[in-house]
Amino acid sequence: MVNYGSRMKNKSLIIITLSYVLTFTGCSSTSNVYQEVGGTEKITEIVDYFIEEITFSPEIYAYFEESDVDRFREKMIEHVCHLIAGPCEYTGDTMVDVHTGMNVNEAHFNLTVDLFINAMDRAGIAHSVQNKILNAMAKTRSEIIYR
Repeated sequence: MVNYGSRMKNKSLIIITLSYVLTFTGCSSTSNVYQEVGGTEKITEIVDYFIEEITFSPEIYAYFEESDVDRFREKMIEHVCHLIAGPCEYTGDTMVDVHTGMNVNEAHFNLTVDLFINAMDRAGIAHSVQNKILNAMAKTRSEIIYR
């Protein structure tokens, strides 16, 4: 006769142990990226550098020349913070709503990513943390290009 209660207890113990190992070995999702990046202050620094990078890129600046820079800055900080599991709530429009009609192509999307990487470099963000941030942001790619 099979003792199902014992099996369930063992499965629960395995799940708890696995969760503990993943959490404390750095294999959890984006939950620690916010702390790793240095919080909202560092995200703000990255976004400020990103805005500067955009102004020096004629191809990308064309997408932003009619934008309210202060609103863009505020919403970009919220969005990055939210995507990397920080305490921020993103209160802006959806990525689809923001980018519809812009017809951002693959090359310009990639150039914008390069500008964001430049901004993270300027802010002194470690490459391992940059990769985690980019991974979180990559989930919005399909909501941005060719809209």
